[in-house]
Amino acid sequence: TAQLFILLGNVSAAEAEKVKKYCINPVDSREAALEKPLTLAMKLDNPPDVPVINGFCTKDEGDLERLRVDLGLAMRLDDLRFCRDYFRDSEKRDPTLTEIRMLDTYWSDHCRHTTFLARIKNVSFEPSPFTQPVEKAFMAYRQAREYVYGGKEPKAMSLMDIATIGMKELRKKGLLDDLDASDEINACSIVVTARVNGKDEPWLVMFKNETHNHPTEIEPFGGAATCLGGAIRDPLSGRSYVYHAMRVTGSGDPRRPLEETLPGKLPQRKISTLAAQGYSSYGNQIGLATGMVSEVYDEGFVAKRMEIGAVVGAAPAANVRRETPAAGDIVLLVGGRTGRDGCGGATGSSKEHTEHSIVTCSAEVQKGNAPTERKIQRLFRDGNVARMIKRCNDFGAGGVSVAIGELATGLEINLDAVPKKYEGLDGTELAISESQERMAVVIDPADLTAFGAAVNRENLEMAVVATVSASRRLRMTWRGKMIVDLSRDFIDTNGVMQECEISVAAPAGTASFFGRAPVDKNSALSETWLNMLSGLNVCCQRGLVERFDSTIGAASVFLPFGGKYQATPMECMVAKLPVQSGETTTGTAMSWGYFPGCARWSPFHGALYAVIDAVARIAAMGGNHRSVRLTLQEYFEKLGADPKRWGKPFAALLGALYAQEQLGIAAIGGKDSMSGTFKDISVPPTLVAFALCAVDVSKAISPEFKKAGHAVVLLPQGRDSAEMPDFAELHAACDALHRAIVKGSVVAAHTVRTGGIAEAVSKMSFGNRIGFTFDLSFDQAGLFSPDIGSLVVELNDGVDPNTVFNDAAAVLLGSTTVEPIIRAGETVMRIDDLERAWERPLDKVFPQEAGQTPERIESTPWLQRNARRT
Repeated sequence: TAQLFILLGNVSAAEAEKVKKYCINPVDSREAALEKPLTLAMKLDNPPDVPVINGFCTKDEGDLERLRVDLGLAMRLDDLRFCRDYFRDSEKRDPTLTEIRMLDTYWSDHCRHTTFLARIKNVSFEPSPFTQPVEKAFMAYRQAREYVYGGKEPKAMSLMDIATIGMKELRKKGLLDDLDASDEINACSIVVTARVNGKDEPWLVMFKNETHNHPTEIEPFGGAATCLGGAIRDPLSGRSYVYHAMRVTGSGDPRRPLEETLPGKLPQRKISTLAAQGYSSYGNQIGLATGMVSEVYDEGFVAKRMEIGAVVGAAPAANVRRETPAAGDIVLLVGGRTGRDGCGGATGSSKEHTEHSIVTCSAEVQKGNAPTERKIQRLFRDGNVARMIKRCNDFGAGGVSVAIGELATGLEINLDAVPKKYEGLDGTELAISESQERMAVVIDPADLTAFGAAVNRENLEMAVVATVSASRRLRMTWRGKMIVDLSRDFIDTNGVMQECEISVAAPAGTASFFGRAPVDKNSALSETWLNMLSGLNVCCQRGLVERFDSTIGAASVFLPFGGKYQATPMECMVAKLPVQSGETTTGTAMSWGYFPGCARWSPFHGALYAVIDAVARIAAMGGNHRSVRLTLQEYFEKLGADPKRWGKPFAALLGALYAQEQLGIAAIGGKDSMSGTFKDISVPPTLVAFALCAVDVSKAISPEFKKAGHAVVLLPQGRDSAEMPDFAELHAACDALHRAIVKGSVVAAHTVRTGGIAEAVSKMSFGNRIGFTFDLSFDQAGLFSPDIGSLVVELNDGVDPNTVFNDAAAVLLGSTTVEPIIRAGETVMRIDDLERAWERPLDKVFPQEAGQTPERIESTPWLQRNARRT
């Protein structure tokens, strides 16, 4: 836009100069732009040919480094040297600019996980009781490698291998029969037996987590909107219909005053509120229910925001055809047109931010196009259309070069056939633009007419842009000239493999285990209770959650808040499969787990308890924890060459792996983002675990107390001196709970998290304003202990806890009461007082009523506001 203003001469000379300084690549001088706008506009409509980087093959180290800096490449000098040697020795020519830009994108950390694929050379552990479990997990990992690879170790030891070895081990043991394995790996995919119209039929359930940390930090609305769009595209490219979404984000304290904002940063409140609008806007436009919304607060996220979207899609298995493309097959580009938006998004997401990023990186943010993606959803939901598709890929990071480039080993791509939003795009831009809502589809040429007719019915655009060839080369032409001609084997090297050394640091003390100061024994119990409920990572987020529609599509089984007063937050989101006609009782439950305080103290324990919490949440609402499948999201600082920095994701992945092995479940997908550094601050070590399993929705339960007079028990999960859980105890508790829920013996359950039993009981009470009295024999000292994996369970009328939980340790906590109070010994607390303390902290950032002012927030009781809303 800045360049266009200069070109058209619609601004004064002084204004043009101000605008021009923000242009990354000014096309000409200000004077020429103002004097000859038409001539320069014609230059833009007719861009010059893609240049060859003359002399590239003879450049020395210094020349290569200067070129790397001048082009703003994300690749390292080693990679550029590798490129020089390849072109000199194999191609015997200098590369085009498009080839270097394409390789920079292809090999970026975002696209090819180069950090996660780095070869681990040496591993050391600082001696500590808390690093002993990490060493034990590392030994178990090496044993798993020996079992999976037969002692040959064909793969380098890497972070990626740690992330995937659990799945490989279970699969080799025959314990992962529901995994839908294929060469299409855009989303996790499992086979589910669905009960549809009274009959069983096989369905594929696909789920995926997607981060847009970089674009959301730069442009919150668009970044968060395209986070959801990108998450949808992955299962959609697998021909599944996406019907449920979850949003988990990380932010600094949004209540901080504007003047405390760091230079080069947007205020945290601005990012949080605009990002919520962006994600919500896209979901509403495309018609997708957002079943769970949560924001995690940690000052480390000031370095770079965390923006994660997770989605679930499904389709009848009969609709999904997967074949290896054959020579002569054609590649169609279906959906949106191509523009400059998103150029450099993949490489930008692989870099750490500077103070200038906010004004130089906005062009890297894609522009969402929800209506077009909605049309593609309808198109792919047609079984006749889906069965014509041999293979499909979505246009995410890397654009044509990656989306089409990954479809087959040999491709002839015609960039002149790519539909454009406007004229003036050159070959490089057409190759790497990340313009949204496009699909690359491989079909047999014989199906072109029928496929095209279906595309027309949805009012979509389609173009034949490539042909599958027998050669192992990726070729692209523009204006009839070859601008990319590369060996597939060279592209697939992913550049020079990095090497790293690992040093796992010992956690310091235990006081900040879950990011919360120890309970002050001198404070009154009621005061401690109110302070706990007011904590940023415990308090109510209703004002944020209600910006999203959880009911679109009529598949959601529960609203985000349960009870008559809609005040008890759900443990996970549950929705029925998206059958097109008739009825089903089969659905999916999806949850998440992450504790930044614990992860900061020990990345190993943080990841382990993230998995446990995600699994326990599924169990609390009726899912079978043994059928859970995971997808993981890793988000860490820029690692550089520091062994202690490398030790953080290493320990976290080992923690997640150890939890998987002990629980007998697998992570079948994930996403990594390793650029969370801004100057001298970094994001907290982050491994978010997303858990999913198929459920009988008729047996699912919600967590709010249902009736006065019910017994409430605790299924405890303790920790040993190394802060490690007893997995046998966890298995027994979850198994017993699942049986009891199926039988109807349990009517509500809630996990124990950072606020301990006190948090769980409070939130269970809010939904129906049912009170609770603790048993006199219960030890109140453990009320605030963050015993992750423990479960608070409300039993049905007449159920004996000793009978229903005979295989698991169960402790009677107390019973529910008609009077809306919580009584613990001599301490009596009114539920509305607790609720007011719980909901107040974020009410000025995310008001619970439209037009709500701070004054009204302070003076209006929540119950009155809720009554008006109801």
